[in-house]
Amino acid sequence: MESKRLIYLGMFIGGLLGGLVPSLWGAGSFSFSAILGNAIGAIVGIWVMFRLTR
Repeated sequence: MESKRLIYLGMFIGGLLGGLVPSLWGAGSFSFSAILGNAIGAIVGIWVMFRLTR
């Protein structure tokens, strides 16, 4: 059960960071690049935490 929480945490942190990266070059919070970055960051966060918990 603990690994499931860590995977959710990775998804949250990855999505947050992935959504903030496009703002470094001036994109808006709800721009396509921010939403795409959020999705990619969440997937990477899930993958990283899955690998760390296994």
